[in-house]
Amino acid sequence: MHALKGHNGISQADYDEFRAYLQEVCGIVLGDNKQYLVCSRLSHLLAETGLETVSALVREAQRMGLKDQIVDAMTTNETLWFRDTYPFTYLRDNMLPEWRDNSKTKVRIWSAACSSGQEPYSLSISVEECKRRYGLTPSVEIVATDVSSTMLNRARRGEYERMALGRGLSNDRLQTWFEPQQNDCWTVKPAIKSRVTFRTLNLLENYISLGKFDAIYCRNVLIYFSVELKTEILDKMYHSLKPGGYLFLGASEGLNHMADHYEMIHSNPGIIYKAK
Repeated sequence: MHALKGHNGISQADYDEFRAYLQEVCGIVLGDNKQYLVCSRLSHLLAETGLETVSALVREAQRMGLKDQIVDAMTTNETLWFRDTYPFTYLRDNMLPEWRDNSKTKVRIWSAACSSGQEPYSLSISVEECKRRYGLTPSVEIVATDVSSTMLNRARRGEYERMALGRGLSNDRLQTWFEPQQNDCWTVKPAIKSRVTFRTLNLLENYISLGKFDAIYCRNVLIYFSVELKTEILDKMYHSLKPGGYLFLGASEGLNHMADHYEMIHSNPGIIYKAK
């Protein structure tokens, strides 16, 4: 056994074993010097289970049913409302009017790796804002997925503390699209929430059951995967898009070998990909 030294340190052998396990179960690739991250994320789970080392945690994961808790601990991230702005304004001002003008009556949007729900709810708010600004829009279904069941349960509730709402959400939007609750919490209004369906999905799995989409938002998650897995995920997403469908990636993420499958649209400051 390789002791955790009070959960402030981890041996190289334990670390190598754990990152191989994490990549196997959810595809996330940890860098060479993320020992502190592993210790800080797993210390609570180790204390809860009474296990002394990360090696023991990996060894007992299947028997104790710990896989989901391990993945939850390693994938729990803070996220923002209307992150980077342009993916949402482009939906409101370009995509929805375009779909309406093309006589589409129903469109489907996939928010992949949705975490605690900020992205899909921001998309749903953008749909409502489009209605107010431009009138009639197609009916919109938003499918939001994440590997973490803990994050999805939080997202389904649609309840957020004021501090979390301050990360990217204007006061005007807060007052318009949220309802105040006790303890300085706010909940997403039913009109926004009803458009979003949450489902557990590991991006390493098959996407066929999700159906086809008019737009996919997969932002700031591919950076955690190996080049090979990233390529595999992008290929599956391309085949999940309808012809002419839109793909949104994070600012630091690119298409690799898939570039010839898309037309690049420059939406200063970001790039949007439209499937050929």
